[in-house]
Amino acid sequence: AAPADALVHAMKYGGWGGAAGPMADRMAARFRDGAGLPAGGVLVPIPTTAARRRRRGYDQAMRLAQALSKRLARPVASALVRPGSRASQVALPLDRRRANVHGAFEPGTEAELVRAHSHTILVDDVLTTGATAAAAVRALTSAGARRVFLVTFARTLPRSVASRPV
Repeated sequence: AAPADALVHAMKYGGWGGAAGPMADRMAARFRDGAGLPAGGVLVPIPTTAARRRRRGYDQAMRLAQALSKRLARPVASALVRPGSRASQVALPLDRRRANVHGAFEPGTEAELVRAHSHTILVDDVLTTGATAAAAVRALTSAGARRVFLVTFARTLPRSVASRPV
């Protein structure tokens, strides 16, 4: 878990957008090994806020989706936007996370691409509670997405599991 933590942290907080390449390599290898994504489909990054994009200089999920696109030969669409600013999800408990991201996404300029493909593949760096992904799925289905899949580089473990000795 430590190398995954380090890559995610470097990309989100350390200004290392280049971490998307090694992360996408690992994700693409998983799919080539038979953990199947549906044939075809468009990759849609879960966007960060404009303020975080300005602070980082890039959107980490977009970087990850672009790197994954090169490895899986799938198009990337900016089918979601995240207008406004909301509290960071990092320190919020599950019930607050859901409320914080409710209605956080709207269809973006390339939302028509989700209607043109039979599958939409959401891309993000980390899955924590799923609240952000669920909000993104709601926005995509309202834009006409038929089937939505989620791929992430990492998944956080609940404290009860993460704090147990190995």
